[in-house]
Amino acid sequence: MKKFNEVKELIAGLEGDADKFYNKGNSAAGTRVRKGMQDLKNLAQAIRLEIQESKNQA
Repeated sequence: MKKFNEVKELIAGLEGDADKFYNKGNSAAGTRVRKGMQDLKNLAQAIRLEIQESKNQA
């Protein structure tokens, strides 16, 4: 559950930069959002693997 909470915190942290990129045209904020989304992808994959491992052990 710890990693799931990290996902929520990461998304909440990206919200400001997403707003700056989409509404104000700040390209640096777009770069930060892209990096954050890559981190999100990696974290989601780690959660998927953790869940699969837990299911296989049961």
